Amino acid sequence: MNERSAAPGGLALVESLVNTVDLADGADTLDTEEGRARLGITEGELAGARELRESLRAALLAHAGHPPHRAVTPLGELLARAPLYVAVDAGDGSAALAPAGDTALLSRVAAAVAEALLAGTWMRLKACEAVTCHWAYYDRSPAGRGRWCSMRVCGAREKMRRYRAKGA
Repeated sequence: MNERSAAPGGLALVESLVNTVDLADGADTLDTEEGRARLGITEGELAGARELRESLRAALLAHAGHPPHRAVTPLGELLARAPLYVAVDAGDGSAALAPAGDTALLSRVAAAVAEALLAGTWMRLKACEAVTCHWAYYDRSPAGRGRWCSMRVCGAREKMRRYRAKGA
């Protein structure tokens, strides 16, 4: 649905995870082996991945000034369970939080959120305000006030609804 370019850095992982389900038709790419493989998760990790996805969606809705789409486990509670460590580059001494184990989705997401916090990009990752969408997108607008994942689809629909409501 989103014609925007992917979010920067590790936020691309977060965006990709949130966008694994199409709320309009219920299609969930995590239901497929290929969809799970793209995120490096197994069928046994599916429930946790879905819980994380919906907690992320609630946080991204909050970034856009909207209430949660439903009751979810608070994202902070989930990320507190993520094993991370401080990785220090021997060459230049730079440091970053890194997942303790390359395959743990929760740890990779926690490291991505930490990286985005430091870069000042976390609050720019948002969820579309359209209730049938809530697709994740990275808001590159100068003022940071983007509202829809796609101006041509969700934005146009909302503007048409408002126009029709005025004429009624």
